[in-house]
Amino acid sequence: MGISASDVIPLSHARANFSELAEEVKRGAEKIITKNGESYIALIDANRLDYYHQLERERIHLLLIDEASKGLDDVAAGKVKDARSAITALKRRRGA
Repeated sequence: MGISASDVIPLSHARANFSELAEEVKRGAEKIITKNGESYIALIDANRLDYYHQLERERIHLLLIDEASKGLDDVAAGKVKDARSAITALKRRRGA
């Protein structure tokens, strides 16, 4: 669902018509509230916000799984270093 020009609302209009805007949002609309002509906040349904947060958590989990898989591939390929030696080398570089 895209945002149309009618979904961009000045803050003063939002204040005056908040109940009506809330009902539109509850029916599925998303509103962009502007202040001084620039995007300020978004008004979306609470369930949709929960869904967006869930999607973001799932994306982070997929990225972590991908990074772990790459790490396991490196171990299988023998691309490993001793942890103590690597930490010591990092500390030396930071101190230099």
